Amino acid sequence: MKAFVFPGQGAQFVGMGKDLYDNNPKAKELFEKANEILGYRITDIMFEGTDEDLRQTKVTQPAVFLHSVISAFCMGEDFKPEMTAGHSLGEFSALVAAGALSFEDGLKLVYARAMAMQKACEAAPSTMAAIIGLPDEKVEEICAGISKEGYVVIPANYNNPGQLVISGNIEAINEACEKMKEAGAKRALPLKVGGAFHSPLMQPAKDELQAAIEVTEVKAPKCPVYQNVDGKPHTDAAEIKANLIAQLTSPVRWTQCVQNMIADGADDFTECGPGKALQGMIAKINKEVSAHGIA
Repeated sequence: MKAFVFPGQGAQFVGMGKDLYDNNPKAKELFEKANEILGYRITDIMFEGTDEDLRQTKVTQPAVFLHSVISAFCMGEDFKPEMTAGHSLGEFSALVAAGALSFEDGLKLVYARAMAMQKACEAAPSTMAAIIGLPDEKVEEICAGISKEGYVVIPANYNNPGQLVISGNIEAINEACEKMKEAGAKRALPLKVGGAFHSPLMQPAKDELQAAIEVTEVKAPKCPVYQNVDGKPHTDAAEIKANLIAQLTSPVRWTQCVQNMIADGADDFTECGPGKALQGMIAKINKEVSAHGIA
């Protein structure tokens, strides 16, 4: 079975999408529609901006979404997903690809999410760190031992076995990194991100995004969408909405998404969007399945 997967923030690069814009009339039309919806020419930043411009959350998220969704739509007859999933931000791309959200509504929600997250990041200095080489259970135990009221550190991204990203207050993350190394982690590396995504520190952003999601039409998708909050397939519009709202303060259970997709018959994964991060994660989760990008 064919599964299509969509990357999240961090996959962006300057020049992303320019070949699509220049060579595919449908892509050009969608990019121009996006410029109109956003009220500024995001294509100028994507194609010719600086790394710093592109790294701003309010730019990065819509840019990655656009590249991912437009790449998929421009595959023509080759785009026939039997299931979809997306990593964090990529879940919005996965929902558009599966027909649960329109292109326009997906972009509006992604932009609302980006702006809300940017505000939450500025309000509470926080960060994330990648932990390599420890069992998930050990990372969870260390985080639970440190975290307390006003001093948050929690598992945020279950990327693949032995690679987990934690999220929280800067001081709590630093303490956790030291304890992870003492426990035998190969690496405990703070990431260059604007805030503690997928943690309780994103509650203000969640409240803001919830209002936008609740007034957006979500349809039953054409195929199951495996959502981050539980790693399970969903086709009910009300469930999809609830999971999308919960996503901002809940861990991304990517390992579970991929394992469940494989258990349900997926043997061919296509990553739509910039970079190859998800292909690498899938290969570490299960070497028996095919994982590739768009040719």
